[in-house]
Amino acid sequence: MTDLDQKILQMLTDDGRRSFADIARELDVSRVHVRDRVQKLIAEGVIEKFTLIVNPEKIGRTISAFFDVEVDPQGIETIAEDLAKQPEVLSLYIMNDMCSLHIHTLTEDSKALEDFAHRNFFSRKHIVKVNCKTLLTRIKNRRGGTRI
Repeated sequence: MTDLDQKILQMLTDDGRRSFADIARELDVSRVHVRDRVQKLIAEGVIEKFTLIVNPEKIGRTISAFFDVEVDPQGIETIAEDLAKQPEVLSLYIMNDMCSLHIHTLTEDSKALEDFAHRNFFSRKHIVKVNCKTLLTRIKNRRGGTRI
């Protein structure tokens, strides 16, 4: 990846709606060159997709919770697949110990979080232990930023 690619990525990370012409003017290259570089970054999988970031509080999702779930290894994939289908789940990871999941959820309120937990964890086969922490203060957020 070239220095120009790095600069283009940073500009698009800051504002994914920025036009090729605007980027080209700032970097003193042609619009076509910027478009070609971006298309190459997409083709190589460096840029996975363009998206928008919604402020969850503005749409009534005020409770951000993080679950660490210990699961019997024979059930981890099934549990992960089921949880991934839940609309409250923003991100879900199988951790390297192959018996735990790390899950980030967003819900409207504490009652919705409790309902999510009851539906997905209580009395569920293969789930051994659940630890839940809710977000107090967001200091830094990588969403929209470079995935490294």
